[in-house]
Amino acid sequence: MNKFEKTNGEFEAAVAECRDLFGKKLHDYGASWRILRPSSLTDQLFIKAKRIRQLEITGLSLVGEGIRPEFIGLINYGIVGLIQLERGFADEVDLTNDEALQLYDRHAHAALELMKRKNHDYDEAWRGMRVSSYTDLILTKIQRVKEIENLAGQTLVSEGVDANYMDIINYSVFALIKLSGEG
Repeated sequence: MNKFEKTNGEFEAAVAECRDLFGKKLHDYGASWRILRPSSLTDQLFIKAKRIRQLEITGLSLVGEGIRPEFIGLINYGIVGLIQLERGFADEVDLTNDEALQLYDRHAHAALELMKRKNHDYDEAWRGMRVSSYTDLILTKIQRVKEIENLAGQTLVSEGVDANYMDIINYSVFALIKLSGEG
């Protein structure tokens, strides 16, 4: 197995873990996230990333959860963000759990395909990075999304919100791989 195949397998395993949790939350709550407007979703991503950074800096968690669940949350909310961009927000839940999982799978697959292309071009550079760098890059991407939202999407040269969500997903997957000791 070459290095790219190894990364692809690790990526797929990490996303499968996230999807499993996503499916369980769909069972419990349905697709309640359909109600989130873009700015609320961005703030949810911000909360998760900010907590990761705080835990990295202090090493202290008063609620008993570590960094790993927050990266899983970033992946799942990143995919929710892509779904919301595609469909817009709703005033009530308008997706069945099966429809939500189909959308999840399509966007997770798109993230995987993007990662494969970038990983080839960057030659596995992510493996030499620190998890804290992923956190900082994710916070930067979230800030960019906020700025794009403040500009009502009227950017001059920037990638869109969707590209930033994809990067947040991929950096978070890399963090999960590193945190599991595989990276």
